Order: sequence, then C-alpha cells, then structure tokens
Amino acid sequence: MRSRIVMSMLAGISLLAGVLLGAAPARSADVPAEFGTDWHDPVTAAPAVTRPHTRSCEVTLAEARFRDFTPYRGTYAPPAGCGESWSKVVLRLDGKVKGRQYDRLGYLHVGGVEVMRTSTPEPSPDGIEWSVEKDVTRYSATLRSPQNVEMLIGNVVDDTYTGVIDVKVTLTFYAGRPPVAAPDRVLTLTDTADGTTLTTPRNTERVVAEVYATGSGGGCEEFWYLAAPDPAPYSCKAAGGPYREVQVRVDGQLAGIAAPFPNVWTGGWSNPFLWYVVPAPRAFDVRPIEYDLTPYAGILDDGRPHRVHVSVVGVPEGQTGWSTPVNVMVWQDTGRARLTGGITLRKEGDLRNSATYTPGPDHRVDTDAGHRLTVAGYVDTSHGRVRTTVTRTLANTSAHRWTDGETTDVLDARWTDDESVTVDGRGPAGTTYTHRTYTMDGTTVIGTDERLRTELTLGDRAVVAGTRNGRRTAWSRLDDTYTGDAAYTLGVPRDQRHAVGTTRERYRLYGTGGCYDRSLTTVQGVLTQDDRRC
Repeated sequence: MRSRIVMSMLAGISLLAGVLLGAAPARSADVPAEFGTDWHDPVTAAPAVTRPHTRSCEVTLAEARFRDFTPYRGTYAPPAGCGESWSKVVLRLDGKVKGRQYDRLGYLHVGGVEVMRTSTPEPSPDGIEWSVEKDVTRYSATLRSPQNVEMLIGNVVDDTYTGVIDVKVTLTFYAGRPPVAAPDRVLTLTDTADGTTLTTPRNTERVVAEVYATGSGGGCEEFWYLAAPDPAPYSCKAAGGPYREVQVRVDGQLAGIAAPFPNVWTGGWSNPFLWYVVPAPRAFDVRPIEYDLTPYAGILDDGRPHRVHVSVVGVPEGQTGWSTPVNVMVWQDTGRARLTGGITLRKEGDLRNSATYTPGPDHRVDTDAGHRLTVAGYVDTSHGRVRTTVTRTLANTSAHRWTDGETTDVLDARWTDDESVTVDGRGPAGTTYTHRTYTMDGTTVIGTDERLRTELTLGDRAVVAGTRNGRRTAWSRLDDTYTGDAAYTLGVPRDQRHAVGTTRERYRLYGTGGCYDRSLTTVQGVLTQDDRRC
C-alpha cells in the first residue's frame, strides 16, 4: 500500500520546478535606490529536481522563438543509449527574452499528452534568462515511442511589445527502474459529437486523471478570486461571486472535485515589479490537479468509450477564460486481461456558496463556500478484490473590500482541499491523507500622486500522511510563502516610474525523505539574500 499510494503522493509534492540560480547575492551597497534597466534573472526558492547517479541520455524536445500564436511542431524519438526503463526523466526549459513584453502562458504536448504548462517572466530592457526543471517520469509510457511534439507560448510582437520569447526544451533520461511504479499508459480524451470520451485498457486497476486547470487569457477569469456578484459595483463580475471548483464527471456522474490553485502570473495584481525576479508559487511550473478515479476502474474496464467532462463551477455563462486539458494515467493488471468491478458508494454533499455584498464607503463581498464528495468502488484483480474509497472536502472563505474607482482593493482569501484515499485489498488497508491550503492576502492602493503600491502575501501549503494499520508510515509538509511590497508611478514612461520593491520567498519541505529550507530576498531587482537552513 505504501509503495503504490503513499509514496506516489509524496513524490507528487516534490514534482516542483526550480528556477536555477547562477549569481551570488549582492552586498547592500550594490542595491540601487530604484529599479533600473536590468535586474537579476528570475529565481525561485523551490528545489531543483534531484537526479540519480546513473547513465544518462539527453534529447532536445523543442527549440523555438515565439513571436505570435504559431505553434512549434516537431517530432520526438526515444534516446538510444538508456534502455526503455528509466529511474527518472527530467524536463528542462531554458528561456530568454529582452525588451518589453507581457507575461505569456504556454503548453508543451508530446503525443497529445500535456507534459508541461508554464508562464513566462516579464523581461528587462537589457534581457533576462531563466531555466525551469520538472520531473516528468510519470509520462514514461508516452516517451517510450516516437511522438509528435507541439509547443506554444502565444505572444504578440510589435513596435511596443518587442520581446521575442526564445526557448529550448530538453529531456534527460536516467537509466534504471523508478522508485515508484510509473503508469502503464497515459491517455488523452477523444473529441466526439457528444463531448469528450475515454476508453481504457480492459485490465486497468488504477486510474488517476490530471487536469492542467488555469484561469487565464487576459479577461476577468485570470483574476477569478476577485469576482464580485451583482449588484456590487466592481469591474469583474460573476453571479455567484469568486468561488471556483474544478469538477470531473464520468458518464454524467460527478466523479471528482477540487479547488483550483489561485495562480498569479508575472503581471499580476497590477504590479510587475513584484515578480521580476521572484515569481509567485507555481507560476513557471503550473502543476495539474490530480483526481483519483480508481473507484470507477471497474466501470471503465468494459472496453467501451465513456464520457468524461471537466467543468469549472462559478464561471459566468458564455464567458471564456479557463483551460482544462486532461491526461489520464492508468496502471494495468499484468496477471489478467479483463477486470470487472463497480461503484459501491457515492455520496455528494450540497454545494455551499454564499457571496454576500455589503455596500458602504468600503464596498465588501464576503464569501463562504465549500463542497464534499465521497466515491467508493472495487475492482476484481488477479490478486483479489481491491476496494478504493476517495473523499474530498473543499472550502473557501474570503473578504474582498474596495473603494469607489477601485483605488483601494483588498483581498484576504483562503482555500482548503482535503483528500483521503483508502485502498483495501493487497494486505492491510492503507490510507493517504492530503491537506492542501492556499492563501492570498493583498492590498493595492493608488494614491493621489498616482503612485500604485501593492503589498501581497501568498501561501502554498500541503501536508501528506500515509497510514497502514492505523500507524503513520510516511509524511511530508510543504510551506511555500511569498511576500512582496512594490510601488511605481502610473501613466509615465518606463524610465520615469521610480519603481521600488522588496520581495521574499521561503520554501520549506520536511518529511520522511529529509529536509529542505531555502529563503530568497530581492530589493529593486537585486538578489540580496539566498539562505539554506537544511
């Protein structure tokens, strides 16, 4: 039980991208009074992907210069010198851009499977470079055969926005067996006249879907956590307020729920000076939401296509702005060609969503929302009947205040996403508990002197614990906290903004696998602190 569920969940928390750092912190005497035309290359406190000490092979997956919305298309072939079983596969993206450019969102597909979703930093006039790493071992089944490759970072280049985004993506394969069994297949959904469908192998015993859900595109859904209901006089409106929930349905039946991560891109909160060096958590490596759909394995094993639909609760009807590409990972029973099973329990709580508007000198919307779902099922395998029960409980509270004209805009929000997965079959029952917490506490003020100031704290936290026979067998605790305070003058040329800003990130990861603790501080775009405590 521990090897199948607990360790894979713990590994999932470590699948975080690190932006690699090359320069040492500056002395305080080297910090300018305000931002200039150059600053430190982007860096995060997150750990780089650990690499095995085994034979390795490198393959270039994509190399392109993005200046419009034309995708890069190419082909991939597996490396010849590292066998067909890899202990780890590491994706690395190296990028550079200079001049003036907005933050842009991008994707990378291999054989139709989305292996990475990313956003880009905004450049300095003199130019920046950055590198992102990601553990993509889970996609090994796709990478074992030649595939088509498609990558796009949609961009606009003209006389004003001059930055061409130059990227190279490589895969490094490390020979050996992975410590956690990778999926036997990675599937994508098929488009049909009736929607999207999924057909799994008939001996599938475990199913996990991942959804790269992002609110983006430049509209209000990029800032969905600030949406206000009628009759509140706010620039971004949604009838139900800011609550969003990403749902997965199988044959019309609700099969999974999750809280979307409140991504902040590098132009977020109207203040790019917050993000020039240290991005918000997950900005460069947009992690997918995972749904354990194993209770449905017995139903999916009938060899027929099944309707699988992903939707986002709370998005105003007819409004675009969310992208929800889906991968489905399956593990197969090598001892039997066909499996059977079924659903034994499905219990859905009421979806609670209250967004209350209170008028006054400070307009205010208070949100209290949540949802709960339990699904249980079984599959009869070559090693006996395996029962899986998945329970997920979501909650969101927020207080949003603003003044007329939105010259003051304040949000204090918290999301929790609690999940338990219990597997009973091969030996004693084992349960993995995951408690996710996301926080956002920020204020933007535009003064009478047209100075815009933003103060913001973001939190990305997760606690994972595995138990067997009631005893804890593994655990991890993640705490990634970002704080920033930046100001600049609106409505003037770039060199007259007199921008200042201090940003900090502390990334801590403790658990059965060890300890990692790193802190960064930047002032006016200069890295002034890089401390490691483990």
